[in-house]
Amino acid sequence: MSPSKSPAEQKDGHRAAGAAAGLVSLVGMGPGDPGLLTLRAAAVLGRADAVVVNRAAVHPEVLSHCRPDAEILDSADADPAKLAAKAAKTGKRVVRLFQGDPALACGLAAEGGALAKAGVPFEVVPGVSAVTGVPGYAGIPLTDAKHREVRIVDAAEGGVDWEAFAAPDVTLVILGAESTVGEVAKGLIAVGRPDTTPAAMTSLGTTTEQETVVSTLQRLAADTKGMEAPALIIVGDVVGWRDRLSWFETKPLFGWRVLVPRTKEQAASLSDQLRSYGAVPDEVPTISVEPPRTPQQMDRAVKGLVTGRYEWVVFTSTNAVRAVREKFVDYGLDARAFAGLKVAAVGEQTAAALVEFGIQPDLVPDGQQSSEGLAEVWPPYDEDLDPINRVLLPRADIATDTLIAKLTDLGWECEDVTAYRTVRAAPPPAPIREAIKGGGFDAVLFTSSSTVKNLIGIAGKPHNVTVIAVIGPQTARTAEEYGLRVDVMADKPSVSALAEALAEYGAKRRAAQVEAGDPLRKPSQMRRGARRRK
Repeated sequence: MSPSKSPAEQKDGHRAAGAAAGLVSLVGMGPGDPGLLTLRAAAVLGRADAVVVNRAAVHPEVLSHCRPDAEILDSADADPAKLAAKAAKTGKRVVRLFQGDPALACGLAAEGGALAKAGVPFEVVPGVSAVTGVPGYAGIPLTDAKHREVRIVDAAEGGVDWEAFAAPDVTLVILGAESTVGEVAKGLIAVGRPDTTPAAMTSLGTTTEQETVVSTLQRLAADTKGMEAPALIIVGDVVGWRDRLSWFETKPLFGWRVLVPRTKEQAASLSDQLRSYGAVPDEVPTISVEPPRTPQQMDRAVKGLVTGRYEWVVFTSTNAVRAVREKFVDYGLDARAFAGLKVAAVGEQTAAALVEFGIQPDLVPDGQQSSEGLAEVWPPYDEDLDPINRVLLPRADIATDTLIAKLTDLGWECEDVTAYRTVRAAPPPAPIREAIKGGGFDAVLFTSSSTVKNLIGIAGKPHNVTVIAVIGPQTARTAEEYGLRVDVMADKPSVSALAEALAEYGAKRRAAQVEAGDPLRKPSQMRRGARRRK
């Protein structure tokens, strides 16, 4: 017979068993916006061996925090608590993701209870609840100086005793009432809430499809007819703050689906800027960048960089920076090989790519960010100041000779080297092509003449309701040659200025609709058959 264990030994035994059984983290991922995921939640996801979640309801950006080898278990296929327990019992670290906060109108009680019964260790990682997150995104504070009490009602199962919520100064947040709005309003009016009580309903909260309708208890059911789930209702005088505090749905490009015809790497900063204006960027590459057919030229150029053959190196694109950087990696070199060289960049994006490489460019044009703009500020060759008169230009196979001609006139000897080839990209998936031609996009950003030609070549011509925004006059001329109406042009040729110009256009368009008393509709909703928002 084995001796009885002390309390300390028993505790250590439980800890060992718990470690062997793995751990389930019950994690809230917020009400919709992936940016509301907490730091703790992201860290737990990064360590998870398995994730249990409804695949149809999770934003891909949330799952991007997972390891590539993490197993995704769809909660739509089986009982999520059983899926989590089974995985944990094999020693895996499991994350069970909940919409919003696990402890509020979610499954913490049921699933946590099932895990406890099964003897599986678990922890809770709270998330931003729809109860607070959605009103915040709708611009409705739940409390103010006059209203200090908030009550939460889960009406999903019906049978609510509305008498308990009759106090006129209490703010109500009602969940699960998307299909019973009329009954909710009648119940509150029946227990003494005035039918003129302000009420608002927000659907798809904290996402770029968010829609908020402000009404009264009397009119709420009629005014919110057809709104999508999930949605919540806010009842009380605090709804009156929305006119002053609405910040999310009033962004200049709120909910606009914007086509960015660039690769994901090129479009990263542009897409981030568009998101800050409320847009939903969709990156579609129109060109594919490939190595040169004969690499010997680049091999000789890199050798010349190291041996001091050149005075200047000119980078006319981020692709050129990438091509040289990849060659450096092949040869075991880094940015130190540029010591003693002068480096020029055609614009801010190329300069940023060089800085990331560890190189601070010596010359970047202040005005026009193009080869022409760089040529305007290029210094003439001075044999007393410049010991070498050679300039290296690692460029695309289809680059123009404007810059070379100008540099040659200034006394420089140019070596034009093919660093990469540009070929037309493969056509995007059918849904993207259909959206382009059918008016599913609200705007298209063209950053060069080649993006106009290539996009039309691989996907077709954008619908006439789509806003066409171009980076400069040459791109505008090309767009017009292809029969496109140019709506927006950047005041200077940079992608940042282009995004800003589109945002200004969107803000003016929205203001005009408000002033005219028209419904707020995106460009894509102007086409025949499009769903109209209230």
